[in-house]
Amino acid sequence: MAHQSTPEDLTLHGVRVLGFPTADRVASRYRVSLASVAELLLDFEAMGWARQSSFADLSGWSLTDSGRQENERRLAAELDRTGSRPTVVVAHTRFLPMNSRLSNACTDWQVRPTRLDPLALNDHTDWRWDERVLRSLADLDDAFRSVCDQLSGCLARFDVYADLYSAARRKAEAGQRAWVDASDRDSCHLVWMQFHEDLLATLGLPRGSDT
Repeated sequence: MAHQSTPEDLTLHGVRVLGFPTADRVASRYRVSLASVAELLLDFEAMGWARQSSFADLSGWSLTDSGRQENERRLAAELDRTGSRPTVVVAHTRFLPMNSRLSNACTDWQVRPTRLDPLALNDHTDWRWDERVLRSLADLDDAFRSVCDQLSGCLARFDVYADLYSAARRKAEAGQRAWVDASDRDSCHLVWMQFHEDLLATLGLPRGSDT
């Protein structure tokens, strides 16, 4: 049976993975009660591991340097306790080629070179170009789900990513194009980035070290 991380670990980890989330967002993603998440975040703030901040009309939580260290310490202990490290290492290795393909697809979604401007923004008027990108995203679906299934077989918190990615991709294919790369919803790109951050944190690797 897959290991279920504790609410404490999920709350601390969720702040890192989700990137400036509200307590409600952490609770919703990891299926922990909002009251528990809110109380834990205040505890983590008192410990110097998390801080809440606001700018403009946005408010959310982030980890301090000591909070990131504590997060990685807990994740490493969880890997050792469950014997999951070899599985996560293999899954990370399988993921890297997919990550390059996803990165290329998202670049093509945002940039469509022209003869005069190789960095011209994609204005999404060339449906053939956009359909090619959407096919690339679809081609990644099964392989991504396979990696997620491998991970969620030992660590249950990885069980959400594949369904979120597939749901976003289907919405994009149905004409809701913002679901490819928007940052205000669980788009294909955002879910993928969160999964990658989850892997990096779990293995204690700095971002950019595996590209």
